[in-house]
Amino acid sequence: MSDRRSTEIRVGIADSWAVGLGLIPLGLAFGVVLTQGGFDWWWAPIFSTVIYAGSMEFLAVGLIGAVTPFASLAAATLLINFRHVFYGLSFPLRVIRSRIGRVYSVYALTDESYAIVAPKPHAELTGTRILTVQVLCQAVWVVSGTVGALIGAALPAGLSGLEFALTALCTVLAIDAFRINRDLPAPAIAFVCGSVALVLAKDVMLPVALGLFVLALIVRYIYRNRVSRA
Repeated sequence: MSDRRSTEIRVGIADSWAVGLGLIPLGLAFGVVLTQGGFDWWWAPIFSTVIYAGSMEFLAVGLIGAVTPFASLAAATLLINFRHVFYGLSFPLRVIRSRIGRVYSVYALTDESYAIVAPKPHAELTGTRILTVQVLCQAVWVVSGTVGALIGAALPAGLSGLEFALTALCTVLAIDAFRINRDLPAPAIAFVCGSVALVLAKDVMLPVALGLFVLALIVRYIYRNRVSRA
């Protein structure tokens, strides 16, 4: 390994270690939720390798456990992770020269890796540095999830409240986002979409609510652009 590559690996670790530490408690919670949901502990690394989408992994535990139809599961996955399409528009994938590295980078593009890499000047980035960030984030997530699953397997069955971990996280993130942007219509629209989906399609509330919310945001965006141009 060349000195330059070693240096880039160290820089990538320095970029991502703080975020990696933040993934540990959430990964532990996911592992416990998984085994408490009736899955064996070894499903944790499978989920975190095949799915590798934190929020969707939490939701998949309940959706799969409830034998949700595949179409509904696929629709929920698409809507929840659709934001990654927009991440790809500004993620410096072209910096990675290896074809295998590019394929892995697309697969491992998460909120955390995007938040670490995208804001940095692209001229300072290398493929080794970017891949180090993504590999480290996934390694921490897989290991912490597996450890959490082993802990969950040793705990008494039927513990309640742990499944609320993701809901609590999303609630905190939503509150923080509102404090920064003060965009009252957004949470109001989300509430209306969720209420409509609950009344009209209770069994498939999540994909219906997310679909309505995405549609409403698109309509709002078009309307605001037209008003600004008028």
